[in-house]
Amino acid sequence: MVGMRVLMIEDEVALADAVQRGLIAEGFDVEVVHDGKLGLEIGLERRHDAILLDILLPGLNGFKVCELLRAADVWTPILMLTAKDGEYDEAESLDTGADDFLSKPFSFVVLVARLRALARRTQARPNILELGPLALDPGTAGCTRDGMEISLTRREYALLEALLRRDGSVAPKQELLREVWGPEFEGDPNIVEVYVGYLRKKIDADATTKLIHTVRGVGYRIVVEDND
Repeated sequence: MVGMRVLMIEDEVALADAVQRGLIAEGFDVEVVHDGKLGLEIGLERRHDAILLDILLPGLNGFKVCELLRAADVWTPILMLTAKDGEYDEAESLDTGADDFLSKPFSFVVLVARLRALARRTQARPNILELGPLALDPGTAGCTRDGMEISLTRREYALLEALLRRDGSVAPKQELLREVWGPEFEGDPNIVEVYVGYLRKKIDADATTKLIHTVRGVGYRIVVEDND
Protein backbone atom coordinates (compact mmCIF):
# COMPACT_ATOMS: atom_id res chain seq x y z
CA MET A 1 0.00 0.00 0.00
CA VAL A 2 3.03 2.26 -0.18
CA GLY A 3 2.14 5.47 -1.97
CA MET A 4 -1.56 5.21 -1.13
CA ARG A 5 -3.05 8.69 -1.54
CA VAL A 6 -5.21 9.86 1.37
CA LEU A 7 -7.28 13.02 1.73
CA MET A 8 -7.85 13.91 5.39
CA ILE A 9 -10.65 16.39 6.13
CA GLU A 10 -10.28 17.26 9.80
CA ASP A 11 -10.61 20.61 11.56
CA GLU A 12 -8.63 19.64 14.68
CA VAL A 13 -5.30 20.93 13.44
CA ALA A 14 -3.12 19.20 16.03
CA LEU A 15 -4.80 15.84 15.42
CA ALA A 16 -4.62 16.23 11.64
CA ASP A 17 -0.93 17.14 11.78
CA ALA A 18 -0.12 14.16 14.01
CA VAL A 19 -2.01 11.72 11.81
CA GLN A 20 -0.45 13.17 8.66
CA ARG A 21 3.07 12.74 10.06
CA GLY A 22 2.33 9.19 11.14
CA LEU A 23 0.81 8.17 7.82
CA ILE A 24 3.67 9.71 5.85
CA ALA A 25 6.08 7.68 7.99
CA GLU A 26 4.07 4.59 6.99
CA GLY A 27 4.49 5.40 3.29
CA PHE A 28 1.18 7.15 2.62
CA ASP A 29 0.82 10.33 0.57
CA VAL A 30 -1.44 12.57 2.69
CA GLU A 31 -3.27 15.78 1.83
CA VAL A 32 -4.95 17.62 4.73
CA VAL A 33 -7.68 20.26 4.73
CA HIS A 34 -9.56 21.70 7.72
CA ASP A 35 -12.84 22.81 6.09
CA GLY A 36 -15.76 20.80 4.76
CA LYS A 37 -16.39 22.91 1.66
CA LEU A 38 -12.74 22.86 0.64
CA GLY A 39 -12.57 19.14 1.37
CA LEU A 40 -15.56 18.53 -0.90
CA GLU A 41 -13.99 20.61 -3.68
CA ILE A 42 -10.71 18.72 -3.49
CA GLY A 43 -12.49 15.37 -3.24
CA LEU A 44 -14.36 16.17 -6.46
CA GLU A 45 -11.36 17.46 -8.39
CA ARG A 46 -8.47 15.22 -7.34
CA ARG A 47 -7.94 11.50 -7.18
CA HIS A 48 -7.32 9.77 -3.86
CA ASP A 49 -7.26 6.16 -2.74
CA ALA A 50 -9.12 6.93 0.49
CA ILE A 51 -10.71 9.83 2.37
CA LEU A 52 -10.51 10.32 6.13
CA LEU A 53 -13.55 12.43 6.96
CA ASP A 54 -14.47 14.01 10.29
CA ILE A 55 -18.13 14.73 11.04
CA LEU A 56 -17.97 18.10 12.81
CA LEU A 57 -16.45 20.43 10.23
CA PRO A 58 -16.81 24.13 9.43
CA GLY A 59 -18.43 24.93 6.10
CA LEU A 60 -20.08 21.56 5.54
CA ASN A 61 -20.32 18.70 8.01
CA GLY A 62 -18.89 15.33 7.17
CA PHE A 63 -22.27 13.72 6.49
CA LYS A 64 -23.03 16.33 3.83
CA VAL A 65 -19.56 16.07 2.29
CA CYS A 66 -19.97 12.30 2.03
CA GLU A 67 -23.47 12.59 0.60
CA LEU A 68 -22.42 15.11 -2.06
CA LEU A 69 -19.37 13.09 -3.07
CA ARG A 70 -21.51 10.02 -3.61
CA ALA A 71 -24.17 12.06 -5.44
CA ALA A 72 -21.40 13.16 -7.82
CA ASP A 73 -20.36 9.52 -8.38
CA VAL A 74 -17.13 9.85 -6.44
CA TRP A 75 -16.64 6.35 -5.04
CA THR A 76 -13.34 6.88 -3.26
CA PRO A 77 -13.46 4.79 -0.05
CA ILE A 78 -14.45 6.99 2.91
CA LEU A 79 -13.45 6.29 6.51
CA MET A 80 -15.60 8.49 8.73
CA LEU A 81 -14.26 9.71 12.08
CA THR A 82 -17.15 9.64 14.56
CA ALA A 83 -17.72 10.66 18.17
CA LYS A 84 -16.96 8.16 20.91
CA ASP A 85 -19.93 5.83 21.49
CA GLY A 86 -21.77 7.65 18.71
CA GLU A 87 -24.11 4.91 17.51
CA TYR A 88 -26.23 7.34 15.53
CA ASP A 89 -23.12 8.93 14.00
CA GLU A 90 -21.95 5.49 12.88
CA ALA A 91 -25.34 4.60 11.42
CA GLU A 92 -25.68 7.90 9.58
CA SER A 93 -22.11 7.58 8.28
CA LEU A 94 -22.99 4.32 6.57
CA ASP A 95 -26.36 5.64 5.39
CA THR A 96 -24.75 8.60 3.63
CA GLY A 97 -22.27 6.36 1.80
CA ALA A 98 -19.21 5.95 4.03
CA ASP A 99 -17.41 2.61 3.76
CA ASP A 100 -16.24 2.41 7.36
CA PHE A 101 -16.04 4.44 10.56
CA LEU A 102 -13.64 4.88 13.44
CA SER A 103 -14.53 6.39 16.82
CA LYS A 104 -12.42 9.10 18.42
CA PRO A 105 -10.07 8.78 20.18
CA PHE A 106 -8.68 6.05 17.94
CA SER A 107 -5.59 3.91 17.80
CA PHE A 108 -3.18 4.95 15.05
CA VAL A 109 -2.35 1.28 14.42
CA VAL A 110 -6.05 0.55 13.89
CA LEU A 111 -6.39 3.57 11.60
CA VAL A 112 -3.59 2.33 9.36
CA ALA A 113 -5.09 -1.16 9.30
CA ARG A 114 -8.52 0.21 8.34
CA LEU A 115 -7.04 2.29 5.51
CA ARG A 116 -5.15 -0.69 4.13
CA ALA A 117 -8.29 -2.82 4.37
CA LEU A 118 -10.22 -0.21 2.38
CA ALA A 119 -7.51 -0.23 -0.28
CA ARG A 120 -7.73 -4.01 -0.58
CA ARG A 121 -11.51 -3.82 -0.80
CA THR A 122 -11.39 -1.42 -3.73
CA GLN A 123 -9.47 -4.00 -5.75
CA ALA A 124 -12.82 -5.77 -6.21
CA ARG A 125 -14.41 -2.68 -7.72
CA PRO A 126 -16.90 -2.69 -10.61
CA ASN A 127 -16.37 -3.87 -14.16
CA ILE A 128 -14.57 -1.74 -16.71
CA LEU A 129 -16.92 0.38 -18.84
CA GLU A 130 -16.14 -0.01 -22.54
CA LEU A 131 -17.41 1.65 -25.69
CA GLY A 132 -15.55 0.80 -28.87
CA PRO A 133 -11.97 2.07 -28.41
CA LEU A 134 -12.77 3.75 -25.07
CA ALA A 135 -12.35 2.07 -21.67
CA LEU A 136 -13.08 3.50 -18.23
CA ASP A 137 -12.03 1.66 -15.08
CA PRO A 138 -14.12 2.68 -12.02
CA GLY A 139 -11.73 0.77 -9.79
CA THR A 140 -8.69 2.84 -10.63
CA ALA A 141 -10.36 5.92 -12.18
CA GLY A 142 -8.26 5.19 -15.27
CA CYS A 143 -9.25 5.98 -18.86
CA THR A 144 -7.81 4.78 -22.18
CA ARG A 145 -8.63 5.16 -25.86
CA ASP A 146 -7.08 2.64 -28.25
CA GLY A 147 -4.92 1.54 -25.34
CA MET A 148 -3.47 5.01 -24.79
CA GLU A 149 -3.93 6.46 -21.30
CA ILE A 150 -5.98 9.65 -21.00
CA SER A 151 -5.50 11.84 -17.94
CA LEU A 152 -8.80 13.11 -16.55
CA THR A 153 -9.63 15.33 -13.61
CA ARG A 154 -12.10 13.95 -11.08
CA ARG A 155 -14.93 16.02 -12.57
CA GLU A 156 -14.11 15.02 -16.14
CA TYR A 157 -14.03 11.40 -15.06
CA ALA A 158 -17.42 11.68 -13.31
CA LEU A 159 -18.98 13.29 -16.39
CA LEU A 160 -17.58 10.65 -18.74
CA GLU A 161 -18.77 7.86 -16.44
CA ALA A 162 -22.26 9.39 -16.27
CA LEU A 163 -22.42 9.39 -20.07
CA LEU A 164 -21.10 5.84 -20.45
CA ARG A 165 -23.51 4.38 -17.92
CA ARG A 166 -26.44 5.44 -20.10
CA ASP A 167 -25.46 2.91 -22.78
CA GLY A 168 -25.90 5.31 -25.67
CA SER A 169 -29.08 7.00 -24.48
CA VAL A 170 -29.25 10.78 -24.19
CA ALA A 171 -28.18 12.36 -20.89
CA PRO A 172 -30.15 15.59 -20.33
CA LYS A 173 -28.02 18.53 -19.30
CA GLN A 174 -29.87 19.03 -15.99
CA GLU A 175 -29.38 15.38 -15.05
CA LEU A 176 -25.65 15.64 -15.72
CA LEU A 177 -25.49 18.83 -13.69
CA ARG A 178 -27.18 17.12 -10.75
CA GLU A 179 -25.16 13.91 -10.97
CA VAL A 180 -21.72 15.40 -11.55
CA TRP A 181 -21.88 18.72 -9.70
CA GLY A 182 -24.36 17.75 -7.02
CA PRO A 183 -27.99 18.64 -6.27
CA GLU A 184 -27.04 21.86 -4.47
CA PHE A 185 -24.84 23.31 -7.20
CA GLU A 186 -25.72 26.98 -7.69
CA GLY A 187 -23.15 28.00 -10.30
CA ASP A 188 -23.53 28.57 -14.03
CA PRO A 189 -25.28 25.56 -15.64
CA ASN A 190 -23.18 26.14 -18.76
CA ILE A 191 -20.38 24.43 -16.83
CA VAL A 192 -21.70 21.21 -18.41
CA GLU A 193 -20.86 22.46 -21.91
CA VAL A 194 -17.45 23.59 -20.71
CA TYR A 195 -16.57 20.15 -19.35
CA VAL A 196 -18.00 18.35 -22.37
CA GLY A 197 -15.59 20.50 -24.36
CA TYR A 198 -12.72 19.40 -22.12
CA LEU A 199 -13.64 15.75 -22.67
CA ARG A 200 -13.87 16.19 -26.44
CA LYS A 201 -10.38 17.69 -26.56
CA LYS A 202 -8.98 14.74 -24.64
CA ILE A 203 -10.98 11.90 -26.17
CA ASP A 204 -12.10 12.94 -29.66
CA ALA A 205 -9.75 15.69 -30.88
CA ASP A 206 -7.29 13.46 -32.76
CA ALA A 207 -9.68 10.62 -33.57
CA THR A 208 -11.44 9.85 -36.83
CA THR A 209 -14.48 8.44 -35.01
CA LYS A 210 -16.06 10.90 -32.61
CA LEU A 211 -17.70 9.42 -29.54
CA ILE A 212 -19.32 12.38 -27.72
CA HIS A 213 -22.36 13.82 -29.49
CA THR A 214 -24.64 16.76 -28.81
CA VAL A 215 -28.39 16.20 -29.04
CA ARG A 216 -29.49 19.76 -29.59
CA GLY A 217 -31.93 21.11 -27.05
CA VAL A 218 -31.72 17.93 -24.96
CA GLY A 219 -28.25 16.97 -23.82
CA TYR A 220 -25.40 14.63 -24.73
CA ARG A 221 -24.74 11.01 -25.47
CA ILE A 222 -21.71 8.86 -26.11
CA VAL A 223 -21.85 6.34 -28.97
CA VAL A 224 -19.49 4.97 -31.61
CA GLU A 225 -21.73 5.65 -34.62
CA ASP A 226 -23.78 8.63 -35.85
CA ASN A 227 -21.00 11.20 -35.98
CA ASP A 228 -22.12 14.83 -36.03
